[in-house]
Order: sequence, then C-alpha cells, then structure tokens
Amino acid sequence: MSFSSQVKNELVKIEYESPCCKKSLLYGMMLFGKSFSQQSVCLQTENEPTARLFRSLIKSLYNIDCRITVSPRGRNYTASVLSKTDAQKLFRSFGHSGAESLKINHSILQCPVCLSAFIAGAFLSCGTVSDPKKDYHLEFSVPYYNLSKSLFTLFCEIDELTPKYTNRKGYNIVYFKESESIEGCLYLMGATDSMYDVMNIKIVKDFRNRANRQANCETANINKMVNAVAVQLAAIEKIWKTKGKGFLEESLQSVAQLRYDNPDSSLAELASLYPGKISKSGINHRLKKITEIANSL
Repeated sequence: MSFSSQVKNELVKIEYESPCCKKSLLYGMMLFGKSFSQQSVCLQTENEPTARLFRSLIKSLYNIDCRITVSPRGRNYTASVLSKTDAQKLFRSFGHSGAESLKINHSILQCPVCLSAFIAGAFLSCGTVSDPKKDYHLEFSVPYYNLSKSLFTLFCEIDELTPKYTNRKGYNIVYFKESESIEGCLYLMGATDSMYDVMNIKIVKDFRNRANRQANCETANINKMVNAVAVQLAAIEKIWKTKGKGFLEESLQSVAQLRYDNPDSSLAELASLYPGKISKSGINHRLKKITEIANSL
C-alpha cells in the first residue's frame, strides 16, 4: 500500500460530529473531484473507501443517491450523482451559481474543524503524498486555474505552511516540499498517525545522514594520514639510503626513527611515544623538515 493510500485510509475514518464539518468535508471532495457543476457531480479515485465515503455523505446530508462504478481493471472507482437535477441541487447548495469561475466559497467553512475537514476532502479527491523514505512531496493536482489559486491562497493564510505552485501537463499543482510543511498539512487534515510516521522517518534519515557524514570525514582523515605517512617514510628511507642515518641532526633523527618504527601511529601518538617532551605540532614540524631535506637531495 502506498503512503498516499495510507493517508487517505486514515482520513476516511475520521468521524466529524457537527453537520457543518461533514458538509465541509463533502464540499472539499466535490469541489476538487472529477466534475462539479450544475450538470454533473462526480469523483474519481483509486481509493475505494474514498468513493464510498463520498456516496455516504451525499446520501446522509442530502438524501441523494450516488452510483459507484469500477473500471475494468479495478484500478479506479467513480462515484457519480445519478440525475442532473440532483447535481444542480448540490451545486447550488454550496453557494455556486455557475455564472462565476469555480473558487472556494469560504462561507461554507464555519469553524476551524470545518477548515480541516475541507482540506481533508480536497486531499481525498486530488491529493497525493510521496513515501517519506524516498522523498518529501505532498501535492494537490487541480484542473482549474482559479480554483488552484484559491487553494494556494488558503494555504498561504495558514501559519507554518509554505505552499508552492507550478503547472504540470495542463494541471495546476499546489504542493509542499519541506518536511515541516508536510507534517503541518497532515496534522491539519487530521492524519496524525501518518504525520508521526513522517517525523519518525525523518529522525532516522537525519541520524543516518549524520553517521554517513561522520564516516566519510573519518575516511577522508585516514586517507590523508596514510598519504602523509607514505611521503614521510619515503623521505626517511631516501635520506638513510643516500646519506646514512648519521646525516640528520639528533632531534630530527629521533623523530625519523620514531616514525619509521610506528608507521600506523598518529602525530599525537608519536608525541606520546617521544622520549622527551614534545607536542603534536612539534612532531609535525620535524617531519616536514625531514621531507624538505629529502626533496633537496
């Protein structure tokens, strides 16, 4: 089951007590469905519980029959109002006359829960959300330009939500990319279980990313040290081979012998092994001096 289906299955189980909230839920489903006009009220979805909820709301709120048909392969469910007279009744009951372009009628949203129900209805009709394990993306695909702008404006008025807008293949897309906005939208719609799933997945991803960055940093440091030691050993062997061990002054010779005997040790470890008192930077300075001498030969 996709993450979108998980969210929709959670949304259809929400029980709204007030008739105004149920009406707002239905309004969101109809307004962003396949067709909402005086001639036709129709919703098409891949989620069967969504189609059944649509039919149930129309029947309980308006006593209007709605038919559900299934595509030949069983992938799509279409819930349609049977008569044009009933479609006209529904259309006008939400304050639309057909003379104006389709926009959100805010007078339908009478309370804060109505707003949540309306957005949940819109998502059930035209929303999708990516699996947060792969990507952060939640969108509403709207066929009408003015309606999409109306939805975009509605989201902009809600704190902590940062909607974006684009057009894709003739459809107007209102979407969210930031995980915080997706969590906020899911919470607003009432999909709290799915919201917590997103949050938990994000925590795991952030932990893995930090672990990977640390591992990469440690690997880079190890490679850097290995390369530096290889240069130092080559310089020491060159001096000893061409000039002999007595060529270097005593302070440099002691560090050269220490490095040669401990090729896997860090500068800090060499400093701790040194018979006298010396710092890590002191060891490093002498090894650089030895390399310079070897290069000059």
